[in-house]
Amino acid sequence: MSSYLFDSHALLAFFQREPGSEIVERILRSSCSSSSDLFISLINLGEIVYLTKRRFGDEKKIEVLSRIYQLGFKVLSIPDTLVFQAAELKAQYALSYADCFALACSINNSAVLVTGDLKFKSVAHLVAIEWIR
Repeated sequence: MSSYLFDSHALLAFFQREPGSEIVERILRSSCSSSSDLFISLINLGEIVYLTKRRFGDEKKIEVLSRIYQLGFKVLSIPDTLVFQAAELKAQYALSYADCFALACSINNSAVLVTGDLKFKSVAHLVAIEWIR
């Protein structure tokens, strides 16, 4: 049984039916039948909230948030140790700070990172990645 950690890129592609959404949908469907854990960091969830609100408004923001919880995602909290781990990753790699939280959470939970963000190629040696594009 695999665990999956989704970055905001992957879930936004899914909700907006962008290229790669079919791969996200396949992972979500297979995780239901195999009881795989689905994770998202609180920081990446915040990204989804502000980007959805900015592009589509409050109603869509609430709809997307509801769907994430309905799909069974476990939202990972952000303790001090994770902040420092993400900061160390940010100092070492050319990733956004939010992406560093996704990476750190993926490492800590031994979860496959689901993304379409090509900047993660620089850290593919640190974690298993499921590319949606």
